[in-house]
Amino acid sequence: MSLRGSAAVVGVAELKPTRWTDNVSTIDLFTRVGLQAIADAGLELSDIDGLVAHPMAGVPMLVPSTLIESMGLRCSFASTVDLGGATGAAMVWRAAAAIAAGQANAVLCVTASRRQRRTPTPGPKRPSGSGGVGGKDTSAWAEFEVPFGNVGANIGYAMIAQRYLHEHQATPEQLAKIAVHQRDNACANPDAWFYGEPITIDDVLDSPMVADPLHLLEIVMPSGGGAALVVVSPELARKLDRPKAWLLGAGECTTHKTITYAPSLMDTAIKPAADRAFAQAGVTRDQIGLASLYDCYTITVLVTLEEAGFCARGAGGRFIDEHDLRFNGDFPLNTHGGQLSFSQPGLAGGMSHVTEAVRQIQQRGGDRQIKDLSFAFVNGNGGIMSEECALILGVEP
Repeated sequence: MSLRGSAAVVGVAELKPTRWTDNVSTIDLFTRVGLQAIADAGLELSDIDGLVAHPMAGVPMLVPSTLIESMGLRCSFASTVDLGGATGAAMVWRAAAAIAAGQANAVLCVTASRRQRRTPTPGPKRPSGSGGVGGKDTSAWAEFEVPFGNVGANIGYAMIAQRYLHEHQATPEQLAKIAVHQRDNACANPDAWFYGEPITIDDVLDSPMVADPLHLLEIVMPSGGGAALVVVSPELARKLDRPKAWLLGAGECTTHKTITYAPSLMDTAIKPAADRAFAQAGVTRDQIGLASLYDCYTITVLVTLEEAGFCARGAGGRFIDEHDLRFNGDFPLNTHGGQLSFSQPGLAGGMSHVTEAVRQIQQRGGDRQIKDLSFAFVNGNGGIMSEECALILGVEP
């Protein structure tokens, strides 16, 4: 079964990333951005009959019903997606699948994350491996890796970068160019964290080394925020006087949780996910006018370009040299600035790649609009190259 033309995105909303969200709850963020997306779609609350969300801090269970209650919805389809940075992209095709199965007609896909200042709390410190509805974390990661300090993403992506540089040739300047061109894109996006703050390759290479070979300006800026989409049936899409971004293809693949158990640091789950999306869409790589690639680190972009088939394995550095990655260049990439320069508001950071692709397909990119855009490729990446989801969006079904 192909999802080509099974649904379209008609509503999109995004909260401007902010450093701290001290005075607002996660439920408030979800509700605010969800209502904005519904309004942008030209729909009423009563039109929404599906909801896809993700696990929420402070709500250990029953997340969809919590949000349905908060927003005043009544849904015939509700689901939770837990795929890290691939969650936003994964929500879209699940919504389309529910619509194709006749379970819903208009599905709200919503992401939001708080970012709180940390203040000392009195009393005994809570064990890091306990709490939540599931109790103590008994995974292999918690038992064998956390005690020895293998925590956080910097270490894992630095290992991927080191392995890539061992097997293939890429220069620090080539990796830095990714960050520089995405910052140029951010300078055309007033909602980007680093709007109006261009950087140079020297700036990237002179920034502090965080985890060799990754510099500070090659790593995302965490923030708080939210993003949401409304996915509707073809029949409803055609009734609405709204620009549309049609889902043409989707693919997904998950191989592991932690990098210790990755089958390979170079043979990632990106390739099977991307291949399935392209096969469903009937679109070739050279038809893609926007690559909206998850970019927690510059190395993530480089590897994704290769694994998604835009260039041969090991040729990513040369591909970067040969192409202009800015919105008005010959290979537009992460035109909103990517998470490197737009910022990463939790799981809404991964969704930002979808919202930007939707806006561009809908011709709502503003000063950074890509000319004559027909097809966009989106990649979502969860964990440490663990969970991958690919989408292809287009102007026609």
